[in-house]
Amino acid sequence: MGHIEQKTLDNSLTYSAFREFVTKALQNDKAALNIKDDYIAYAELNEARLHRLDKTLKVSEEATTSLKNLTKKYLWIVISESWCGDAAQSVPMLNKMAEITDKVEMKIVFRDQNLELMDQFLTNGGRSIPKLVIVEAETLKVLGDWGPRPAGATKLVADYKAEHGSFDQTGAVELQKWYTKNKGQEVQNEVLELMLSLDK
Repeated sequence: MGHIEQKTLDNSLTYSAFREFVTKALQNDKAALNIKDDYIAYAELNEARLHRLDKTLKVSEEATTSLKNLTKKYLWIVISESWCGDAAQSVPMLNKMAEITDKVEMKIVFRDQNLELMDQFLTNGGRSIPKLVIVEAETLKVLGDWGPRPAGATKLVADYKAEHGSFDQTGAVELQKWYTKNKGQEVQNEVLELMLSLDK
């Protein structure tokens, strides 16, 4: 699966630095976000979402124990963007999981500034985000990846497209309702399962 290059790490931000950068940019200098004007509204919507999820999401006791008992150290490199609705729902849970264990360090990279990396982790040929790349900290060897959505959300989108022909604004609202109801649990369970399968 290859290795992560040092330049990717040099371009990365901690979750708190990513949040701070986006918040300040939205307040003072929207151009710094490097996104299309019609994406700004999505970034602002996500800002409110992230603020809420950072406060309310919880990692289960079982998952906490498993993450603390990992045998190796890992880097989680999350490919994301400020405007991405799926990222706003999933990345806060990934951050909570990384925060509770000293075995995982999480970094965020902006997709559009790291297309060389993104293009190694396409979903059905597309640059779908968020994408979590799991890396062995000692060797920078890529062990696996997850994303852009948990299975339940992926199924909802596929079913909606099958029924309506495309995924429109109504579909997007249904997807957000699914995330709100799920409270990050499916993200937590899928990523934990993947980590336990890799930690051998």
